[in-house]
Amino acid sequence: MNDPVLVGIDVGGTFTDFVVWDAQQLRVHKAPTTPDDQSIAIIQGLRDLGLLADRVDAVPQRSLAIVHGMTVATNALLERRGAHTALLTTAGFADVLVIGRQNRPQLYRLQQERPAVLVADQNRLEISERLDQHGAVVTPLDEAAIPALVEQLRAAAVESLAIVLLFSYRNPLHEQRAAALLHAALPDLPLSLSCDILPEYREFERTATTVINAYVQPLVARYLARLERTLALEMAASAPSIRIMQSNGGVIGLQQASTQAARVVLSGPAGGVVGAFAVATQAMHVDASLLPFSLPKDNSVNLITFDMGGTSTDVALCPGRIPTTAESTITDLPLRLPVIDIHTVGAGGGSIAFVDAGGALQVGPHSAGALPGPACYGRGGNLPTVTDANLVLGRLDAAGFLGGHGQVTLDEAAARRALQCLGDALHLSPQAAALGVVRVANATMERALRRVSVERGYDPRAFVLLPFGGAGPLHSCDLAESLGVTHILCPPNPGVLSAYGMLMADVTSEASHALLADADALAHAPAALSASIAALDEKVTAVLQREAVTKMAKAAEIDMRYQGQSYELTVPLALPVDGLAVTQAVAAFHAAHAQRYGYAMPQARVEAVTVRLRASSPGAKPRLPSQALPSQAPQPAVHATDAITCTKLVWFDAARATATPCYQRTLLQPGHRFDGPAIVFQYDTTVVVTPGWSSVVDEMRNLWIWRTIRV
Repeated sequence: MNDPVLVGIDVGGTFTDFVVWDAQQLRVHKAPTTPDDQSIAIIQGLRDLGLLADRVDAVPQRSLAIVHGMTVATNALLERRGAHTALLTTAGFADVLVIGRQNRPQLYRLQQERPAVLVADQNRLEISERLDQHGAVVTPLDEAAIPALVEQLRAAAVESLAIVLLFSYRNPLHEQRAAALLHAALPDLPLSLSCDILPEYREFERTATTVINAYVQPLVARYLARLERTLALEMAASAPSIRIMQSNGGVIGLQQASTQAARVVLSGPAGGVVGAFAVATQAMHVDASLLPFSLPKDNSVNLITFDMGGTSTDVALCPGRIPTTAESTITDLPLRLPVIDIHTVGAGGGSIAFVDAGGALQVGPHSAGALPGPACYGRGGNLPTVTDANLVLGRLDAAGFLGGHGQVTLDEAAARRALQCLGDALHLSPQAAALGVVRVANATMERALRRVSVERGYDPRAFVLLPFGGAGPLHSCDLAESLGVTHILCPPNPGVLSAYGMLMADVTSEASHALLADADALAHAPAALSASIAALDEKVTAVLQREAVTKMAKAAEIDMRYQGQSYELTVPLALPVDGLAVTQAVAAFHAAHAQRYGYAMPQARVEAVTVRLRASSPGAKPRLPSQALPSQAPQPAVHATDAITCTKLVWFDAARATATPCYQRTLLQPGHRFDGPAIVFQYDTTVVVTPGWSSVVDEMRNLWIWRTIRV
């Protein structure tokens, strides 16, 4: 039997991206996103790729293995369109979500605006019960109150229920009993238990994360069921396998994604980082003779990822590894589940430019989205966006957008009208206004890049910048110049790299357990920690076994802090656990604290707060094809004149336009080299090489861009 065709699918705000790995060949495709039902774009894209037949009698016999990154959960949270959710909590704690942490996001703003709570006042229910901080029963669960709660839930017509009881992370007995009684009376009501979703301390964060899961779970479950059903009908001969990208960079099956939907809230950005790290790892082993600069001798991957899409920009710093964190937020609500450490800002190709009340030019965070989209899309939009600005500056090819296949044809006149209106308000020409839009957007993205590098103790000059997304390579040189970064790595298909990352991800399962113990005590008596690891091992192993995984690798981490601190740092914990492993984790914590905050306190007592276990199993992974170099292959110094398709005027400053050669990426061969200014057009993105920078193609067709002249 033939191996299945691997398909990575990433749903973005504007386009849905496809990467197909079949017979050692990589194919890519983009289809306009259908926001009302993301599965419509997926089905259409698979048809466009020839993976679904138009006739029942022509159904292909090849099976599909799909890995999907989606925005159903994300959009539900951003737009507050989730399920009608209720919360059941310990008597006296119904207002935990409202009280929160009392943090002031804008320190000096007198009127603080907080997002609406996901659970309405009347749906925050209480029940009499109490455990102490060790998990011992102080007040038994009031089972007699369950029938009245059932009637309240029925009367409110809730679609989902979160159960978060005090200290359930120490003892889940009361949560599980309440859930069993409620399920018996309301068998169709989805339940989210904090002891399953997040068995960790911190009442607000545990409640918020469990409520987020309850809020998005029905929508995600319905969407995945509909997608599975539709694909099964389309491929009656061989129903595809479907896995879902998690926020932590691994994939899970439909069952777990449907019940623990909070784990897929940031699946798209996670796929991008995984894909970027995979590409960079492969690129460290290319033929160094093609490159006019040296790669790290130890093949280390020190990477800053820069993903600019239509709505937002996601950035991450990878110091030799893909970093994860359990301290993320979504719409100002804490999401304590492990996620790839990504910082997001509202700057994308569709970000709308406007003049504020003070007369200053602003860009974003509001976006034109897929509909109506930028003015140049010709779908009814008339507001200037970053995409319109790039088109007016000559940095996009109106006729050849998306390969010129007619999905989207850019209207340069419409873009110019939109920028003219903006320019009139600023007393600038359309070109000067467009340049201002790009620079303001760049400033927003630069702050994001500094946030994940400089503010965390890393020098960006020691890292390679890897741009991707539909708009990332348009802005990479400008941002690298601002950061002092000297090398940029642009993969062959940066516009669909998140979809490629889906295929590079391992099948993973993670679980955590609250410790709240002195680290020295654990080092002298590690038996309790070993028991926690064993319990977590049973959980993660069971999840992967349901995915038919037999061989798996396991890794542990532990959250630590100095006694008296409020927040922790996560460090590796060696397996099997013994006293030496704990001692090594403490030493790693001191080093991590010095890296993040500039100091360490080796004499201070260290607390172990939470232990985490991750099980993973690699699947079949596509590798970017390496092109064998024939004897007549171009040498690194050979200019890529044969790949030039035209010369056009491009604005890099407000004074004048510069005649700029335009290259077709598919015509560039390994060893080809050219100097900026230059534009590289390709199906899924456009690469801008600004003056003072040069570029060369390696044997995997990566485009390396490096600074040659400081301008």
